[in-house]
Amino acid sequence: MSSADPPIIAGPNTDLAAPKSALWTSIYTLAVREVTRFLRQRSRLVGAIGQPLVFWILFGAGLAGSFAMPGADAENGLSFQEYFLPGIAVLIVLFTSIFSSISVIQDRNEGFMQGVLVAPVPRSSIVLGKVLGGTALALFQAMLFLLLAPLLQFVHLAPQMEFNYPVLVILKALFFLFWISLGLTALGYLFAWKIDSVQGYHGVMSIVLLPMWLLSGAFFPGSGSTWMTWVMRANPLTYGVAGLRKTLVADPQRLPEFPPEWLCYVVTIGFALVCLFVDVWMTRRDPVVAS
Repeated sequence: MSSADPPIIAGPNTDLAAPKSALWTSIYTLAVREVTRFLRQRSRLVGAIGQPLVFWILFGAGLAGSFAMPGADAENGLSFQEYFLPGIAVLIVLFTSIFSSISVIQDRNEGFMQGVLVAPVPRSSIVLGKVLGGTALALFQAMLFLLLAPLLQFVHLAPQMEFNYPVLVILKALFFLFWISLGLTALGYLFAWKIDSVQGYHGVMSIVLLPMWLLSGAFFPGSGSTWMTWVMRANPLTYGVAGLRKTLVADPQRLPEFPPEWLCYVVTIGFALVCLFVDVWMTRRDPVVAS
């Protein structure tokens, strides 16, 4: 669609006119389309996992001798690789969420989104299809990293870690990663819906999502600064990272008491649902999507 063409406006009663079966069919179709697009772009897998993996190995080796958890002695404290492992898994989710959300802008510029908007399907199915497709990709890549991480111990790239993940730990990690992936993908959709260019989207994400990750306790505890501690407590991603860390660390007693595990569940799930609700509300409210 060129800039001279009139905008395509979807009917205001699209959600009401569509049959119930159209909701699930359109969600499934859009989600599978995201996965198919990913499979045709193998470089996304390398970029989403390769860069965080290199960061984890290099930072783990470089900061191993200088990192110490507040209040922990040298013998029983966490190594930096143990502390950083959940943060790297969340970083993989963040990168995948950014790449997945870009497809909203690309679909709009190519005219695909306009065609979907005028189709007799609920607007909510558009959001759920795009977000769940991106969530599935982020969850797959993060879990692949966590399952392959033990292999690094055999080549002495993670010598300070002992990997022993029973089934229950894997299921809890899967649970946290699902809601973190859902929340970050829904947040990326929110920005992508409002931004017209891929370049502009990258600029906004670099000052929103990356600082959000840094101030989540993924890379450093941040307990040495009072104002940073409060900023990190106000960051919803902090609770997802903390919950994942409490799940993966063999002895959670070596971790700070705050936030408690129940609060990690509440905030992580609540943040994802709020972002998803805002996405649906915004998509239903805006009748015009121009390229």
